[in-house]
Amino acid sequence: MKVLVIGNGGREHALAWKLKESQDVDEVYVAKGNGGTESFCENLDIDPKNIDELLKFAEDKKIDLTVVGPEDPLCMGIVDAFNKKGLKIFGPNKECARFEKSKEFTKKFLEKYSIPTAKYESFENYEDAIKGISNFGYPLVVKADGLCLGKGVTICENKEEAENALSKIFKDKIFGEEGSTVVVEEFLRGEEASVLCLVSNNKLFPLERAKDHKQIYDGDKGSNTGGVGTYSPVEASKELEKNLEKIYRQIENGLDSEKLSYSGILFIGFMIEKDKPKVLEFNVRFGDPETEVLMPRLDCDLFEILNRTIDGKLKKEDIKWKKETCLTVIMCSGGYPESYEKGKEITGLNDIDKDIIVFHNGTKKTDAIYTNGGRVLSVTALGNDLKEAREKAYKNVEKIKFDKAYFRKDIGIK
Repeated sequence: MKVLVIGNGGREHALAWKLKESQDVDEVYVAKGNGGTESFCENLDIDPKNIDELLKFAEDKKIDLTVVGPEDPLCMGIVDAFNKKGLKIFGPNKECARFEKSKEFTKKFLEKYSIPTAKYESFENYEDAIKGISNFGYPLVVKADGLCLGKGVTICENKEEAENALSKIFKDKIFGEEGSTVVVEEFLRGEEASVLCLVSNNKLFPLERAKDHKQIYDGDKGSNTGGVGTYSPVEASKELEKNLEKIYRQIENGLDSEKLSYSGILFIGFMIEKDKPKVLEFNVRFGDPETEVLMPRLDCDLFEILNRTIDGKLKKEDIKWKKETCLTVIMCSGGYPESYEKGKEITGLNDIDKDIIVFHNGTKKTDAIYTNGGRVLSVTALGNDLKEAREKAYKNVEKIKFDKAYFRKDIGIK
C-alpha cells in the first residue's frame, strides 16, 4: 500500500513514522516533509496548500491513503476534492473544518448545544468591540476569528492591552481577512489539557491525553507558542472522566443535529478547574506536539485505525496503548516565537541513544541537517514513568547542538 502524508513538521514526521511501521504499508511519501522524514520516506516538492498538485500526484501514483497534517488544506477543502475523485483521505471535509477556520462558528456550536465554554461576544468592527469589552472583567481574551498560525490569541490584563490588541487586528489588519471578526472571551482559570479524538461518522473515540506546555519559558512564563514540550498519559479523576464523557456525547449530538458528516480528528482544548472541564477551542487536525508523544505509545496499526475511522468501522477496543510514559522536549531556534534565524547546522544527531526518537519539526537536509523553523526538533523518550522518560529525553537533548538552540528545562515537572 502507498501512503501520502501532507505537511512539513514534527506531527507529520510522527505520523509518517508510525504509518511506516504497518506491515500493509510499502511506501510513504511526504509533502513537503523535512530533514527527518527524508531518511525513511520520499519527500515531495509540493506545497501542502497546492491541492491540485497533491491530487494529481495521488492519482498518478495510485495512493491508497492520504493523511492531512496541517489545518490550511483541510479548511481549503482538500478532503472534498480527493473524495470527488474517489481517493481515500483522512481528515474532515470543508464544512466540518469550519470548527478550526472560525472561532465564532465553534463558539456558536458550543453555546447552542450547552457545552461548557467561556462567556463570549463576537464583533466585526473596532468601535463595537471597544464598547463590548466593558461587559467583561480582566484579564480577558481577544481572538482573531480565523487561522492565524497559532498567533491570533491575546490575553489582556487591562483595558489598555485589550484596546491595543483590538487595534492591531481591526486597524492594522495584522491577520488580514482572518481578523475580520474578533471573539472576546472571559479568561478561564485552571489547568489546560487537550484531547485528540478520532471521529468516525460523528462518533468520538478519545485518544489518551497529553499535557502540552505552550509558553516559551520555564514556569509557564512568556509568550504562547505552538507548544514546546509535552507528555502522555495524563492522570484524571473519575469525576473528570465522567464530565469529559458527557461533553463528548454533547458534541456527537450537536454534529448529528447539525446534519454534519464529521470523519477525521477533532482536537479539543480544555481548561479544567476542580474536575470541571470547559472547552477552549476545537482544532480539526492532529495536535503538534501531542502527536509526537501519542504515536510512540500507540500499540496498534495506525494505517488500519485510520482506514477503520474513514469506513465507519472503528471500535473503542481497536485502539490500544503501551503502558509506558512518553515525553518530548522541543528544541527551538533562539528568539522563537518572535524573530529567529534559520540555516544553523545541527550536530549530535548521530550520538543520541538508540531508544530515543527525534522527530524533526523545522529542519532541512542538504550536505548536513540545518534548522528551518522556530520549533526545530522534538526529542522524545519512552520510560516506565514520567521521571524516567524525562531523564532520558533531557540527557539526549544535551547531545544535540546548533547555534542559539533553546529549550525549556521543566517539561514534565508537575
